[in-house]
Amino acid sequence: MRSAKLPAIGKRINFFLHSIRFRLVLWFAVILVIVLAAFSGFIYYNQSRDIQGESEYQLERKLAALDVTLTFTPNGILVPQGILQDTDVLIVVAPDGTIASKGPIPAQDASILAQQALQEHNDHPNSPDRYVTWTQGSHGPKADYLFVTVPIEPGHSGLVILGSPLDPNDRYGKLVFTLLAGSLLTLFIALVGGFWLADRAMHPVHAITQAARTIGETDLSRRLNMKGKDELGELANTFDGMVARLQAAFERQRQFVADASHELRTPLTIVNLETSRALASRRSADDYQHALSIIRSENDFMTTLVNDLLTLARMDAGQTAIEKATVDLSDVAVETVERLTPLSSRNGVRLETGDLPEVHILGDRQYLVQMLSNLVENGIKYTSGNDKHVCIETGGENGTAWIRVSDSGPGIPPEHIPHLFDRFYRIDKSRARTPQGDGLSEAPNGNGLGLSIVQWIAHVHGGEVHVESTVGVGTTFEARFKALMQK
Repeated sequence: MRSAKLPAIGKRINFFLHSIRFRLVLWFAVILVIVLAAFSGFIYYNQSRDIQGESEYQLERKLAALDVTLTFTPNGILVPQGILQDTDVLIVVAPDGTIASKGPIPAQDASILAQQALQEHNDHPNSPDRYVTWTQGSHGPKADYLFVTVPIEPGHSGLVILGSPLDPNDRYGKLVFTLLAGSLLTLFIALVGGFWLADRAMHPVHAITQAARTIGETDLSRRLNMKGKDELGELANTFDGMVARLQAAFERQRQFVADASHELRTPLTIVNLETSRALASRRSADDYQHALSIIRSENDFMTTLVNDLLTLARMDAGQTAIEKATVDLSDVAVETVERLTPLSSRNGVRLETGDLPEVHILGDRQYLVQMLSNLVENGIKYTSGNDKHVCIETGGENGTAWIRVSDSGPGIPPEHIPHLFDRFYRIDKSRARTPQGDGLSEAPNGNGLGLSIVQWIAHVHGGEVHVESTVGVGTTFEARFKALMQK
């Protein structure tokens, strides 16, 4: 049991050491250590200067008092009580080289200090008031001494050397302890607070992670709904937007599959019924011909539907190769009219052209012809009235080229216009397909994919398709593109 827990604990430790929270706190701790070290060094340096300056001031005051009261006797130096402390050191070097000392210092050390004092004094001949201050190693328990040297009389080699502990109250030690303890306490509090703040800051990230783990293809309705306006709130809102787009994409995919299945089910059912009817009993040649015509009509419909589905699938996957070159929209209009004139004649629709000035764009001629053909075929299918006609025009202005298809159909109610380019969308959803005996479907029974392809072709060419329609008058589709400037 214990051996099974060890890998889990190790995994948690490894995850923690590689987490953003740990790295944030680590970097924060490193920066804080550098700041505390710099601050402590600055405080220590300034306090050291203050302690040494205070010690020098006290020595100078004692030296000034000695200048008045100092007396030499055959037995040594006579100093009045109250001027020197027990830890102070006084050394006098007479002009004849005799050394007299007073304080907690052996004679041998006094001789060495006297020689050092003479050296320091000679090394600083221009010192103010002939004072020379210097620090010597320990001459008492746990204390460095500060010495002040001054000549007995100007122009003579005699010296008075007065020394006192630099830090008799161990203020340096207390200062170091205070700075070290304060820095460690500050660092500890900062680390604890840093982990707490990092945990709170990473809470939205944990929420996003948990949401991402629970979201699946069948459950895309969950949202974070975070109200924060900071970077993590923006990340959460972006995540919600991404999930919403994914949900919409999956819904479109499911709807697309359902619509495609529905569209294919009807012709397959018709083909199956006609085949079963023809095989059920012996029939006349006319009956067989009629059944085969219906089957051919349904086959043509399914072929067109499958080709359109394949085109849309390639478009969505980005597998469609667009070879752009300079294209004249008037040539596209003329080619489309030539291709679709037989279809318009068969349906009793007059296919005509308006003004076709030369306007050039950068595009793929084959796809532009397909786009315009879909628009014209729609016009031929749905136009009605005594004067059934479809008109194609081109033009350009202000750097924009356009191609327009107008028909005399029944028009489109305003509530349907925003959905015209949705896949499998039909205005009359109850319209039934009516295959004819000659295999051609005369009723307007498109598969609802033509305008989706039109919109995609326009978008891939950097254009837009606009619709204007008046019920009872007709409909106009206009595709607008960026025009090429002709030299």
